[in-house]
Amino acid sequence: MSTTRRRRWALVALVAVAAGACLALSWWQWTRYESTSGTFQNLGYAMQWPFFAAFCVIAYRKFIRLEEAPPQPDEDAAPREIPADLLPERPKAAADDDDDPVLREYNAYLAELAHHDGELADDDRQDRTTA
Repeated sequence: MSTTRRRRWALVALVAVAAGACLALSWWQWTRYESTSGTFQNLGYAMQWPFFAAFCVIAYRKFIRLEEAPPQPDEDAAPREIPADLLPERPKAAADDDDDPVLREYNAYLAELAHHDGELADDDRQDRTTA
């Protein structure tokens, strides 16, 4: 006997408890609807809970059917190649433009700062841990 058949009683108990709980909640919502403070929202819930109970039972039956006879894989389910024109074209990086004088000036300023920072790092008097 397979392990799934040995454990099937637990699934039946789970489905029975879940469906029973859904039906109990439906009854509770119905009594709330019939009370003096009941609204149509309670009536809607009272009508909704039996569908949840039916879903529990139907899902269990579907599970059992799939367990006993799993679906056969399709022959045509092999991976296919994506057409080249399906996806948008990737953006290209902008070309380096060394003709920009502002960029050249900014890069020179950064190089000067780096050089100056290197001179200060060699200086023993500078303490970088304080503000």
